Amino acid sequence: METVFFKGQPCHTCGTVPSVGETAPCFHLSGPDLSQMICTDFAGKRVVLNIFPSLDTEVCAMSVRRFNEEAARLDDVVVICVSMDLPFAMGRFCTIENIKNVMFGSAFRSPLFGQKYGVQLVDGPLAGLLTRAVLILDENRRVIFRDLVEEITHEPDYEAALKVLSAKA
Repeated sequence: METVFFKGQPCHTCGTVPSVGETAPCFHLSGPDLSQMICTDFAGKRVVLNIFPSLDTEVCAMSVRRFNEEAARLDDVVVICVSMDLPFAMGRFCTIENIKNVMFGSAFRSPLFGQKYGVQLVDGPLAGLLTRAVLILDENRRVIFRDLVEEITHEPDYEAALKVLSAKA
């Protein structure tokens, strides 16, 4: 169990976010067109999992915009923005915001994603949603960066994530 905060109120997750050096669990998510996204689809690529509660919050939307602009420019990097939002909402957001360089993966059909990755909130006002975290997986799904954001209403540490992505493998 991890402890994070929502506007200062402690909240807890189901399980523990994978640590640097661990192999991340395989994920199954739904794309905006309802297609399946599976971890093996990204073999040989570094994967940024930008995990957050909902696109309908400004901080979550800002993280998507920021990764769309910066991390997606790097070679052999796939950025997947993950939340419990329905795929239709994700598609609408992409269209309205002109988001083209990141992918969206909904965990709405994959409750095990939040549990396996230790990001599903089990109490507090956002119980049932995912907390805010950024994980970077190498080409073999080994975690090379972990940022579990302590206060859900804060943005992740983009600079630290981008530094890891910019480093030569």
